[in-house]
Amino acid sequence: MNRYWTLSEQPLGPLPTPDTFNIREAPIPEPAEGQALTRTIYVSLDPYQWGYRRRGVEKPGDVCHARTVGQVCASRLDGFAPGDFVFSTAGWAEFGLVGEGVARPAYMIPRKLDPTQGPISYAVGVLGMLGLTAWSGMVLLGKPQAGQTAVVSAASGGVGQIAGQLARLQGMRVVGIAGREEKCRFVVDELGFDACVSHLAPDFPDQLRAACPEGVDVYFENVGGPVFEATLPLFRPKSRMVICGLIAHYGESGDARAELMRRGAATFAERKMEVRDLFVGDFVADHQDRFLAEMTPLVARGDVKYLEDRRHGFEALPGAFIDMMSGANFGKTLVQINPDQSLGERGASKVAC
Repeated sequence: MNRYWTLSEQPLGPLPTPDTFNIREAPIPEPAEGQALTRTIYVSLDPYQWGYRRRGVEKPGDVCHARTVGQVCASRLDGFAPGDFVFSTAGWAEFGLVGEGVARPAYMIPRKLDPTQGPISYAVGVLGMLGLTAWSGMVLLGKPQAGQTAVVSAASGGVGQIAGQLARLQGMRVVGIAGREEKCRFVVDELGFDACVSHLAPDFPDQLRAACPEGVDVYFENVGGPVFEATLPLFRPKSRMVICGLIAHYGESGDARAELMRRGAATFAERKMEVRDLFVGDFVADHQDRFLAEMTPLVARGDVKYLEDRRHGFEALPGAFIDMMSGANFGKTLVQINPDQSLGERGASKVAC
């Protein structure tokens, strides 16, 4: 049998709770012609998934959506053989299909992975959509310039840690915003940011202003709310703001982006700012090859460091997701639900099923 998580029938609250999700079972699917069956190893947990659920894109009975890394255990799909490692969107499920007729977002194209290029979990992280989000937002939209100042909110999270390091590599002064003190220490001591300010501090706006004495030229927005309010008066003329996420508002029913734009409109106009929305799907077709060519050696050399918050076990998925949405995670959140044979882990046959 194939176990999977789905939304419960109860109305969704502002934030997920243990009662939000149910485990279900169904027979393991048989791959049709043009399809392959994979056994899931890693499940990526990301804030945007809660938006899917709150907007009704995902409904009770659907397998909870997620990007995944798995291993092929049966194939009728050209180019995919048993034992291959693959990136796909099998979701919160032990098994999934890839190939013809399998519903997925158009920009999340299944692909084979080469374990010699780095840990296969990186395909849902620094060398996957997450890394592409940070790279396209900072390098293409943020237009980093040496000597200027970049501020990155949620700086210890999956996207934030990468975006800030890319700005640093371009010669920018980089200031992170994070929560707990241990996160701020990590951002400075391990990732090389010039400073990091805790949004939990009672004098947070004053600390942020002191950390950006020349103002802010690039702001990578992952949070919104009071974090945006504290950054707004610091923008310099012709600065750039990239809106990647607004996690502080994901439990609200209104249009958080519209309200942010309304709140900042006068400043944006007065200072002739560029404010851009970041949707990673816009960059896959034209930029993914360039992104991988640039990012892979940076990660291999240690020029870009990357922290995973890795949980273990199929049953751990809801709790890990709840922790991420509440800020209790530290790094990029993912759950390992089966052994990773690319690392020589035992507990599964040579072929994943």
